[in-house]
Amino acid sequence: MSEPAKSVVNYECKDGIATITLNRPEKLNAFNDDMVRELMAVFNRFDLDDEANCAILCGSGRAFSSGADVRARQLRSSEDLRKGGGPSAQNAKSSDIMTRSINWKPVIAAVQGYAVGLGTGLALGCDLVVAETGAKFQITETPRGLAGSGKLMVLMAYRGQGSFATEVTLTGRFFTSEEAHAAGVIDRVAPKGKYMDVARELAVAINRNPPLAVRASVMVRRWHIEDLAREANRYAGLTKLYLTEDFAEATKAFVEKRPPKPFKAR
Repeated sequence: MSEPAKSVVNYECKDGIATITLNRPEKLNAFNDDMVRELMAVFNRFDLDDEANCAILCGSGRAFSSGADVRARQLRSSEDLRKGGGPSAQNAKSSDIMTRSINWKPVIAAVQGYAVGLGTGLALGCDLVVAETGAKFQITETPRGLAGSGKLMVLMAYRGQGSFATEVTLTGRFFTSEEAHAAGVIDRVAPKGKYMDVARELAVAINRNPPLAVRASVMVRRWHIEDLAREANRYAGLTKLYLTEDFAEATKAFVEKRPPKPFKAR
């Protein structure tokens, strides 16, 4: 008899706080389509769980998330990319995760190691962000030849300094939790190994308040961000950069662990 498939997103709830754990540590919690779908299902479980008023989203192993699984999502044929409207399947769009809510409960991201690309977007989409000292973030869409950085830039500018958001988006460089905190992009920098403790302290403080009042504020925040992001996504969708030669070369170079060849702007 074959063993049951390992869950790549775990869920538990204790004392009114749900813990949602990305559980693909051998891939640094990189997302393929199935993992996005599973995370959507787990967030729905949290949303409908009467015992949970707040959630902490974290990653197992050495990283919060290294972003999209490039081999699984971005090395698709041009025809598949065209049909799917991008690197992800139609029913596995990570941008939908935080807005498929009914009860609008707050979510705290607890980041360690790396939060890259989709991982950065997922963390910043949460209502509060705690990151361990020395943790590193990166908006990878620009160096990979994609336009998905538009929504990330909007998220960062909403949370903190627009100039900082623009700089790290255009350069595609890594930036630390300390830089992100100084720019107002994240809410707390935790000592090494204490990021979950700090996240729980915030969750406990939130849960002391009337739940419906908390959820009303969460709803307003997420709807406002969604309105801003919708404009960015509209323009990004028109570019269809996932069909360009530069995107194909950037993706191949990443997978082959080599510098990309000169880009051609086509």
